[in-house]
Amino acid sequence: MTSQMAMPEHFSLPRWLLTVITMFGLLLCAACGSTSYPPVPESQRNVEVDYDYVLGPGDNVIIYVWGNEELSTQGIIRPDGKLTTRLVEDLQASGKTSTELARDIERAYSEYVREPVVSVMVGGFAGVPEQMIRVMGEATSPKRVPFRKHMTLLDLMINVRGLTAYADGNNSVLIRTVDGKQTTYKLRLDDLVREGDISANLNMMPGDIIIIAESWF
Repeated sequence: MTSQMAMPEHFSLPRWLLTVITMFGLLLCAACGSTSYPPVPESQRNVEVDYDYVLGPGDNVIIYVWGNEELSTQGIIRPDGKLTTRLVEDLQASGKTSTELARDIERAYSEYVREPVVSVMVGGFAGVPEQMIRVMGEATSPKRVPFRKHMTLLDLMINVRGLTAYADGNNSVLIRTVDGKQTTYKLRLDDLVREGDISANLNMMPGDIIIIAESWF
């Protein structure tokens, strides 16, 4: 007698796995040349993002304590998101702005220093996943790129060193979260990169995903 494992009545896949499956499916569709997504609407082309940079693992931070040079230091936020200074171990840094981290250090140092004044500067940028832009597929150098204010699609393509010889740029897609919902748009990367058509350019947003299709011909 054999038995079958029953699935829970309300079984659902984790959100991260659904995102991976969606991206993989879009990559396959783009490679097949069968995308029929709408172009990026005007309301999403020139959008301006007013945001604060959030520290993430890998960020290099410089800590300056006014009037206490011996306490000033620098370090890299560890993969667990924490930072060790000369007076405090395992201080949570990831997910905070540099100003928020400075205030946390002041509170921690106040046990040892009278009214400490701390400044935190970021010397190298890694950021958190929510503020990264991901470029997949037929880019010369596919990678994650930290978002910066006023970044455009052309800036991003320069960062990933353009398209490969096998790219089908005009059949590529942008996945963008709008009002909490992922929306997919078609891009004209061939027109922008190879033809210099600036009308194909647009402003980027934190969390954008670019999938560059491969040409089969």
